[in-house]
Amino acid sequence: MKTNRIILSVLLLLFIFPANSVSGQTADDYYFIRGTVRDAKSNKPLPHASVFVSGTYIGTVANINGYFSLRVRKSDNLETFRVSYLGYAPRELSFEDYSGKESDFLMNVHSLPLQEVIIRPVNARELVINALDKVDENYPQEEFMLTGFYREAIKQRNDYISIAEAVVDIRKESYGSYSKNDQVQLVKGRKSADVVKADTLLVKLQGGPQVALLVDFIKNNNMVIGQEIIDFYDYELMDLVVIDGKTHYVIGFTPRLIMPYPLFMGNIYIDNESLAITMADFSMDLSDKNKASMQFIQKKPARLRFTPTHTRYQVKFQEIDGKNYLSYVRGDLEFYANWRRKIFRTKYALMFEMAIMDRSNQELRTFTRRESFGSRSILADLVSEYFTDDFWGGYNIIEPEIDIEEAVKKLNQKLSETE
Repeated sequence: MKTNRIILSVLLLLFIFPANSVSGQTADDYYFIRGTVRDAKSNKPLPHASVFVSGTYIGTVANINGYFSLRVRKSDNLETFRVSYLGYAPRELSFEDYSGKESDFLMNVHSLPLQEVIIRPVNARELVINALDKVDENYPQEEFMLTGFYREAIKQRNDYISIAEAVVDIRKESYGSYSKNDQVQLVKGRKSADVVKADTLLVKLQGGPQVALLVDFIKNNNMVIGQEIIDFYDYELMDLVVIDGKTHYVIGFTPRLIMPYPLFMGNIYIDNESLAITMADFSMDLSDKNKASMQFIQKKPARLRFTPTHTRYQVKFQEIDGKNYLSYVRGDLEFYANWRRKIFRTKYALMFEMAIMDRSNQELRTFTRRESFGSRSILADLVSEYFTDDFWGGYNIIEPEIDIEEAVKKLNQKLSETE
């Protein structure tokens, strides 16, 4: 049976280490923290909570179920880690108290007394302009190397048909250099394929971690909001919230013009004191389905109809020594695919996410074209099938969501039955 292919770009090397070991280090050389971040009153999990070691690049993010794990070398002589979530008081906790066991990390809502807030007498549009004017002050102006963890997944109806993950090294360019793109190199990766066998349509995600970095719209100026497209949107002051103990303005933005390409809508979060944009949550305007679909499709059969129904993007930054560094990006896309002259259509959902786990200890370098993960590369085509619990060794990762974990268990069961 012939399989058709659809390849999408979203705006959106296999090395085996011994279990719990990296560069000769064993499990005893690490603090290992794991558990679920929850609301203290309702006990509900808090998805995508930030977990990091203050003043360092070491950290991770909780999954959609609020669950996380964090490994930190004892030789680094670090004593505490920090858990934070939008609207909640951050918690500073001891490695010694939580290492080696699974815990619930209860978070209390941070009330915001009005006397704590310095009200700036500006409208929302002016606040965004001022924030963009301060990019040079609030974001790093030099190149640096980072280590990140990337995951992507594709669902057909309610079943996963592909899951791929990788540890990557990133050469992050200066936030003052809009003409130079960030570079990505695969360090270690794995995939599952056909967790549930796909129908006659094969869907692949193009660009992977390289394209995920485009969600950092502070670096990629004018892709979502920027100085040159400030007048494309209307702005509104929506709320005041607390992020990591600091008061933030929540500025909503919506398209005010009709362009040949789709614009975006959502919220950006601006630090009340520094005017740094520390977080954003936005989606693409899908009111014109045909115009929106052109932003995603790279290749498809002529008779196939592609209809996007939902998008969502998130980006977060972490402040270190007065500068804000990229810490997390995520993208979600849902769409229907159907063939002309056929009644039935199939729903697909794609997800990608990447968290910065540490600053790489390697010297600043430029990746060659052969070393780089390109914007047209497909992660699932470059890594081998390999899903075991000890695969990542001492690397920090984003723990899989419950449904991804269940899908992998089903895959491993199938593989064991065929051996």
